[in-house]
Amino acid sequence: MKTKIITILLASMISGTMAFAQNHNESLKKQSSVIKTELQKDSVYYTCTMNPDIKMDKPGKCPKCGMKLEKRTIIVKDIKTEKKGLSKTYICPMHMGVKMDKPGICPKCGMDLKEEKINTSSSSTLQLKKTK
Repeated sequence: MKTKIITILLASMISGTMAFAQNHNESLKKQSSVIKTELQKDSVYYTCTMNPDIKMDKPGKCPKCGMKLEKRTIIVKDIKTEKKGLSKTYICPMHMGVKMDKPGICPKCGMDLKEEKINTSSSSTLQLKKTK
């Protein structure tokens, strides 16, 4: 009988702790707003240096640690390329950092490189800049 009571109490404490932890995470997600960046114009957001997953559209304090949020700017630049259409690069399926412009073998693991097609007809780059 004692073991049943202890088991029930232990199960209720564990489920209560899990419910509290989930509720706490949901409140943090609601506090930090998701910023949608448009590729047509520059964008500004505020982030915490200790918690880079926190992104807000207004200055303030980090909801996790209370530090002041820093202003960041995403600068969009258009790239005009001479080549139109598709350019081919070859990557290793195991090592995504290995990229070559010709087919061959990965120097790290010896696997055949796989073709990766990139559309270069209309591309743009994003540059993240810390602003004061």
